[in-house]
Amino acid sequence: PRQKIEKAIAANDLHKLLAMSGMVHGHFCPGLALGVKAAARAVRELRARSSGMEELIAIVETNSCFSDGVQFVTGCSFGNNGLSYRDYGKTVLTLVRRAGESVRVAAKPDRPSLEDRYPEVAMLFTKVVKERRGTEEDEKKLRRLWIEVSFKTLDIPDEELSSISWGKMEVPAYSSMFSRVTCSVCGEKIMEPRARLKDGQPICIPCLGQPYSQLAGDGISITKP
Repeated sequence: PRQKIEKAIAANDLHKLLAMSGMVHGHFCPGLALGVKAAARAVRELRARSSGMEELIAIVETNSCFSDGVQFVTGCSFGNNGLSYRDYGKTVLTLVRRAGESVRVAAKPDRPSLEDRYPEVAMLFTKVVKERRGTEEDEKKLRRLWIEVSFKTLDIPDEELSSISWGKMEVPAYSSMFSRVTCSVCGEKIMEPRARLKDGQPICIPCLGQPYSQLAGDGISITKP
């Protein structure tokens, strides 16, 4: 399924990768371009391939547009347990082989800013996205310029945008396969370790009426995986 993507990575055809990743992300923007660029660089450095079977793990430190570029290019996603999210607020990707070899690509703090390179686009972004006060015409103009800026970002040398380092990491164990039980209230199936017991019957977290983060230590029995 990933033949076209892997061929584009091998050829360093970033423009093709960005064009395809837009189908997933929904629009083109510099953040997506940075994710595509960082991911393609990391994959080439590790000489890695992903079939979505957890042989490759991508660790992202932001939930911004950058991460969609990473998911698309690396083939590591939440659904195939190949994507790990660390909420550090950094534009950083660490790509890890199952054997532990890793490469970390981090955006440079002194990289060229949007304000420096494209002041008009930066102004429109602030007006339309940050402040939510742009007109329909402003939004159309931003989307049009966003495409231009995104593809131009791909042509900036890697050395100007990011730093790279290599290392070894301890890779998480393969994801476990769990049985499912039926919630006694809503009747929907639940992965067993996410079920709770109330009056001796399994119940899902929403029906229990408590956020998952509040369940620890509240006296409610937890079924064993």
